[in-house]
Amino acid sequence: MSLQIAILGVGAWLVLAEQMTPGAMIAGSILFARALPPVDQAIGSWRSAISAISAYQRITAQPRGNPPRPPAMALPPPTGRLKIDGITYFHPGADAPALHGISFELDAGESLGIIGPTAVGKTTLARMLVGNLHPRAGHVRLDGADVADWDPADVERYIGYLPQDIELFAGTVRENIARMSEGDPEAIVAAARAADVHDLVLHLADGYETEIGGGMALSGGQRQRIALARALYGDPRLVVLDEPNANLDQPGEEALANVITRLKERGATSVLITHRMWILRRVDKILVLGADGAMFGARDQILAKVAGPQTGQPAMPVREVVNA
Repeated sequence: MSLQIAILGVGAWLVLAEQMTPGAMIAGSILFARALPPVDQAIGSWRSAISAISAYQRITAQPRGNPPRPPAMALPPPTGRLKIDGITYFHPGADAPALHGISFELDAGESLGIIGPTAVGKTTLARMLVGNLHPRAGHVRLDGADVADWDPADVERYIGYLPQDIELFAGTVRENIARMSEGDPEAIVAAARAADVHDLVLHLADGYETEIGGGMALSGGQRQRIALARALYGDPRLVVLDEPNANLDQPGEEALANVITRLKERGATSVLITHRMWILRRVDKILVLGADGAMFGARDQILAKVAGPQTGQPAMPVREVVNA
């Protein structure tokens, strides 16, 4: 704007000094207006260019700061015995730990429900259980071996994970259940049946070959149930479900309850994060996370403190349960 005002001002001064005609002043203004847009665009895109350069530098620095892990020796298939030994985790740049000194143990085939208020580290704990995050201190052990020491291919075979934010990828239902591989048809159908989603898939336009385009053509409940089948694909020995019933209707919640029962029947260990108390009746043990600590124990023992005694007394607040 300053340049445009300046060119018009100079042109007007030259016209008044009889060194330029008014037509030449207008022509000069038009030429200058044509010359300015590239400069304007360069200035407008400068911030984006700087952001792109910074992003490129971060991407290229990431492999240097995290060299490839040497190949690990193949371990025998796990039974599902899970032991959390005093894990502590800090989010990048945080001064206070998201989780501190969490410990518990599950035998193969046991199920655990994790409850607690928002932002106490439930999802962070779930990501550490499947090896996506590594604790600052302590260990997550599956059959005695630290999950960080398992080969990534073995982790994919033996651990199933349903994240809180469901992501389905552009492709067919079959490919999404098989984790974007060709997959074994029998294993795909078995996973769908285990998640009680087989009949739902058959009613789609092309069944298992239906293109779902990142899941946008499906409802929230359908996406969540297909993602649940993906977590169960390959008969994993440890299944971690982060709020799996957030978008489910009544039939979907019944299907989820059946999934937990089936996992226990075939000896797989399951961990369920939820805000809905009714589903906790299907688990064996409960972990309560709070801002001041955690409490772990048998289901009935924890539920008695969280839900209150049957005498009608008010329920104990989660904060008091954590400190108990």
